Amino acid sequence: MIGRVVSTKMKNTAVVLVTSTKKHPLYKKTYKRSKKFLVHDETGVTLGDLVEILPVKPISRKKFWKINKVVGREYEAL
Repeated sequence: MIGRVVSTKMKNTAVVLVTSTKKHPLYKKTYKRSKKFLVHDETGVTLGDLVEILPVKPISRKKFWKINKVVGREYEAL
């Protein structure tokens, strides 16, 4: 999954916001869904970076994800 870093205030942890679009099965209207994930950060990302995250075994009570790589700083970098 690819998301944007929205907070880096915790030690070795970043908060990543992942947004996706879904389509209603009956009415066919598209809408956005977003979810925040606590991610283990070994690379030292900064606020606003686009990152790719992967699931890993539990690191702590709420951390089940790890940053794989930094994709870019802009949405156009995809």
